[in-house]
Amino acid sequence: MTYYELATLFLPMGTAPKAIEGVPAFAAQGAGRFLGMWMVDTGRLNRMFVLRGFDDLAQMMAERKRTHESTSPFNCGDVLGDLSLDSYEAFPFIAPVQTGAHGDIYEFRTYPFKLAGGFPETAVKWEQALPQREKFSKCLLAARALDGRPRFLNIWPYADIAARSKARTDAVAAGIWPPAGGPAWLKSEMESEIAIPAAGSPLH
Repeated sequence: MTYYELATLFLPMGTAPKAIEGVPAFAAQGAGRFLGMWMVDTGRLNRMFVLRGFDDLAQMMAERKRTHESTSPFNCGDVLGDLSLDSYEAFPFIAPVQTGAHGDIYEFRTYPFKLAGGFPETAVKWEQALPQREKFSKCLLAARALDGRPRFLNIWPYADIAARSKARTDAVAAGIWPPAGGPAWLKSEMESEIAIPAAGSPLH
């Protein structure tokens, strides 16, 4: 898998169980691979993240079309308040996402690129530094956006918030993170959200 879609489902209070039930069945009817679903725990609440992976761009766009044209996107159209669909291409050195047990919390970080060279410079620096960073905790995915503002998404699973804090603190103390020179190619309006795997999520 090279391409990924991160869907954000905006759910009125109390409707998450319907989405948790409907999302896997909707994904199974279409192209690509259903990888995970999470409920956002910090930041704007009553949102669900859904991650799907695709082998090529055409497959992802065909599935995007099916979602847009569905009378009940993700099988919860009668309760869905809103829907956002973002497309990503994994950094060239990132292995395909493997489902299974990775952690009880997942951090979704979004970094905007500087417009002149931000992506290629960031990719090079991450490729150099990530093997050492992953001695502290694994990166599930690093991928650049194919639509919207130039940016990239990085997803990190952890056992809990304490494990996240320790991994990040230790990596900085060791002098291997952030990648040397990496922040110079990013804008400062970065975002971080913590989400909890929903029941039945292939990634958990």
